[in-house]
Amino acid sequence: MGNFKILCLGDAVGPAALEAISKNLASLRKKYGADMVIINGENVSSGNGIMPDEADQLFYSGVDVITGGNHIWQKNRIYSYLDDTSEIIRPANYPPSNPGHGYTIVNMGAARVLVMNVLGTVFMESLACPFETVDKILEREKGNYDISVLDIHAEATAEKKSLAYYLDGRVNVIFGTHTHVATADEQVLPKGSGYITDLGMCGCQESCLGVEAEIIIDKLKSKMPARFKLAEGDITLCGALFELDENFKAVSVTRIKEREL
Repeated sequence: MGNFKILCLGDAVGPAALEAISKNLASLRKKYGADMVIINGENVSSGNGIMPDEADQLFYSGVDVITGGNHIWQKNRIYSYLDDTSEIIRPANYPPSNPGHGYTIVNMGAARVLVMNVLGTVFMESLACPFETVDKILEREKGNYDISVLDIHAEATAEKKSLAYYLDGRVNVIFGTHTHVATADEQVLPKGSGYITDLGMCGCQESCLGVEAEIIIDKLKSKMPARFKLAEGDITLCGALFELDENFKAVSVTRIKEREL
């Protein structure tokens, strides 16, 4: 068996990003030789969140797993879908009574892939400890997977980095989402985990995190509430390609930035 490649795409923002992913993912998957595609889809709807038909469109386009974050609950029509569909997950450190699942195991043929999702607690909601949450999942599913992947949806880079070093050698692929800005620290950690602090955003780059810049400027200057409007323009797909060897240790992490074709 050759090396196993996982294409991970950052937060998809708005319907235009959804359409760009639908049009371009097959060619990108071929271009990078990706065996699996994971995307953070919690912002794909207008006004944040994700709807069942939008999740279906991502899966139809070639996405294997959709991860979430603090906006995953924005559309209540997704609640039963989260319960019924194992390939879309929400942060595992929310209360267990909440809709959905915090991780999934997908059989990709060449490997069984455990994909986990946690929310950071620094500058965000007060939830269960993400460190302990991942430990419990790894222990619970020991022997049931070949590759493990973690999406850390968090604000603080230090928290993401700390989790990465804590899990180095125990989780094969570790990436951050949420800030919508790609970081330039893609690396293979000392014990063999592939890591990047943030994948960036799939959306209009001529914007403030996907929103019209003038709206955010006015809000920051006036300190008044504002109605956000998604920016319009060319869509860029940002993420990273993780390559694992025959022992599923990371051998490379490559940042990607693709303009819509």
